[in-house]
Amino acid sequence: MKIQAEEVAMLGITIYALYLLKADWWIYLLLFCGPDISMLGYAAGNTAGAISYNFFHHKAIAVAIFLIGLIFQNHWLEFTGLILFGHSCMDRMLGYGLKYFTGFHFTHLGQIGRVKSNALLNKTSTTIK
Repeated sequence: MKIQAEEVAMLGITIYALYLLKADWWIYLLLFCGPDISMLGYAAGNTAGAISYNFFHHKAIAVAIFLIGLIFQNHWLEFTGLILFGHSCMDRMLGYGLKYFTGFHFTHLGQIGRVKSNALLNKTSTTIK
């Protein structure tokens, strides 16, 4: 519960930063789920999927993009950083974390969704042999 409260607070700070940036809310709402396009990396396998997903969901990258926008006074980069950061906060708030290479369901916050049990996996692999 503690991590969820922290993520709600950070999402609130992100929304306040958008207010200060005078960003259009409709664009933010439209692009808010954009980072999830990175899940397409899983079409190339678990490793590629985890790398692409984690790149777009890592808060340090979001902060770096935002800071580069501040340094170069580029509001689009600031806005992009806030989209990535806010989206990552929402994901963490819902229990979705950065992905491990073992599969989409394995995150740094624990397992998510339905994961096949080892017994089922072993039964399938012995049947194929």
